[in-house]
Amino acid sequence: MSRAATNLQIDSARLWDSIHETAKFGATPKGGVRRLTLSQEDKQVRDWFRKACEDAGLEVHVDTLGSMFALRKGRDMSKPPVGLGSHLDTQPTGGKFDGILGTLGALEVIRTLNDAGIETDAPLCIVNWTNEEGSRFAPAMMASAAYVGDFTVEDILSRKDAEGVTVGEALDGIGYRGATAVGTQRFSGFVELHIEQGPILEAENKTIGVVDHGQGVFWYDGKVTGFESHAGSTPMPLRRDALLALSEFALTLEQIAIRLGPNAVATIGEAVIANPSRNVIPGEIAFTIDCRSANADTLEALDASLRAAASEISKKRRVEIAIDQVWRKPPTHFDPRLVDAVERAAGSLGYSHRRITSGAGHDACNLNTIMPAAMVFVPCKDGISHNELEDATQSDCAAGANVLLHTVLSLAGVAS
Repeated sequence: MSRAATNLQIDSARLWDSIHETAKFGATPKGGVRRLTLSQEDKQVRDWFRKACEDAGLEVHVDTLGSMFALRKGRDMSKPPVGLGSHLDTQPTGGKFDGILGTLGALEVIRTLNDAGIETDAPLCIVNWTNEEGSRFAPAMMASAAYVGDFTVEDILSRKDAEGVTVGEALDGIGYRGATAVGTQRFSGFVELHIEQGPILEAENKTIGVVDHGQGVFWYDGKVTGFESHAGSTPMPLRRDALLALSEFALTLEQIAIRLGPNAVATIGEAVIANPSRNVIPGEIAFTIDCRSANADTLEALDASLRAAASEISKKRRVEIAIDQVWRKPPTHFDPRLVDAVERAAGSLGYSHRRITSGAGHDACNLNTIMPAAMVFVPCKDGISHNELEDATQSDCAAGANVLLHTVLSLAGVAS
């Protein structure tokens, strides 16, 4: 690698400005961001990103699921590009950094190479994957899952949000149902920059997390069916209360995860009472479960235990608890060669770093099933994410982008 490339650093101020400029799209009064996938706010940030990529000389195309691909040519166009990027959508009450740091960090890598007049041997391609969050349409990481063949495009396009709008209709509504077939753009590998979304790096005063594993995820849709009756005239022993049954199940699930820990977590993130009224005993509740572990056997034990608990509580409280597994993502073991490349980049730049397991799911986890993939983590304040209080420092964001830059250069090579 040339001396100019070896000493190259991204423009920290420019990256920071881009982060705060894009945070205006869907900004909330509490300082966070609400930019649900395929919403008008998502369209706004997509339009901004497309223009920024085109201004940087990139060729942008969009596939039929709305994922955006921005290609920078290399000296040898016979080689597949090195992929880098993340996502632009957020949770309903999200922050400024989740996902978009990786997308804007990738853009900053390209801008930095342009400024330095450096041509890579292999091409580079930034990707904004549609619907990583899964908060509007299930499952999460939808577009990258279709890219690797876990779902058909037709299946994804037919998925509906809570209002009955399909993915296809939402894509058409913002003008981002592209012409490129899903899977057309191939890569030699993929590197994703992201905030940690956990407390480890900050607690250990490390600047960079070299991600070598990712947790597996099981998602469930559930429903408790009891019996609605009068809150005043139904004695306690005769009630078939759906809410009390779900409450007991939730507390039991907590104990199951603790027992199977420390690398097991389980969350009931949604619970909706049908026909709620203050003087009616709840008769039906729909809910969701999110179970995660880096160990496949632990995930299976979680699955068996929660089903046994549901059966036992159903009998005890004379209700029915139905549980349907809607998504199953095994644990990820990232490519050792790419993980080593990230680690070398962090070390050569003098950043404190450590190996780390990702507690969250990411598009890179899906991509790792068909190509080499790796991730770069930077700390987030107090480990907070999926929250309007999510925060990270300018210096840490810049450090992550620098590691991304030098990892990508090591993979793509510098044209002589």
